[in-house]
Amino acid sequence: MAKVYYDKDADLELIKGKTIGVIGYGSQGHAHAQNLRDSGCQVIVAEAPNSEGWKAAQSANFRVASAAEVAKDANIIVMLVSDNLHREIYYGSVEKELSKGKTLMFAHGFNIHYSQIIPPLDVDVIMVAPKCPGHMLRRLYTEGSGPPALIATYRDTSGKAKDIALAYARGIGCTRAGVLETTFAEETETDLFGEQTVLCGGVTSLIKASFETLVEAGYQPENAYFECLNELKLIVDLIYQGGLSYMRYSVSDTAEYGDYTRGPRVINDLVKKEMKKILAEVQDGSFAREWILENQAGRPSFNAMKRIEAEHPIEIVGKKLRDMMPWLKG
Repeated sequence: MAKVYYDKDADLELIKGKTIGVIGYGSQGHAHAQNLRDSGCQVIVAEAPNSEGWKAAQSANFRVASAAEVAKDANIIVMLVSDNLHREIYYGSVEKELSKGKTLMFAHGFNIHYSQIIPPLDVDVIMVAPKCPGHMLRRLYTEGSGPPALIATYRDTSGKAKDIALAYARGIGCTRAGVLETTFAEETETDLFGEQTVLCGGVTSLIKASFETLVEAGYQPENAYFECLNELKLIVDLIYQGGLSYMRYSVSDTAEYGDYTRGPRVINDLVKKEMKKILAEVQDGSFAREWILENQAGRPSFNAMKRIEAEHPIEIVGKKLRDMMPWLKG
């Protein structure tokens, strides 16, 4: 079992006397920067000049500068831009400012694990990965709580890399809930696998296949939408609250029986076999190479798939039905 670290295990004073440079003021960046500042830390922000992020950080009264200037002035440099921008920003602006004794930090291990960034040997390299979106990280902090997080140490030059990671996790509020230690490899591979087979790829494909099956059988698209997509949130919320057993306790006996007897016919050994192939592609770097090349080519396949998916009938009927549910906007 993984060891869990809490506030008592993290010394915030380790980072209070340092300057923390947050590269990127987007979903994660704004939350990290604001939570750290509210915890008494000194924070500066890097953003593209005159971008929305630059303006937002200035409005929040942060000192905002270029990535190179922030990397030069900061003791802890935190890469919180999108993964596909890391390499360009790192080698174009950050690397030359990474002097001995500094700390380079990530919230996801992709670019370190797949060698898109190779840091110098005389800096600490760590990861703190909150297990929630940035807006929730900020909201939970202001409410006096926080989400769980993962920490990892890739390089410990100072002998204090893990302690700095724990201090940082406390600064953004995650040690209030609990922090688990992992590795860059484990975080990256499990994260990609989960996204592809369950959280994004698996769920969306399952929703579309069930919707299409009902519509092709002559049922109204609106009914299919409610049964195969809209009600999913109710089930996921129950699972989130109390696990699979609590969901099964909460639904009808008919639904529970259908779960036990029909679910394994949908997600069967063939599906699990394909999941193992997907995991192997994550582990051996095949997926990473594919995604890196896709970005280098200007994302032609990604953009085409995005356009096609936006035109799927479930999106068309869904927009109409969501317009009838004003509470979803609030």
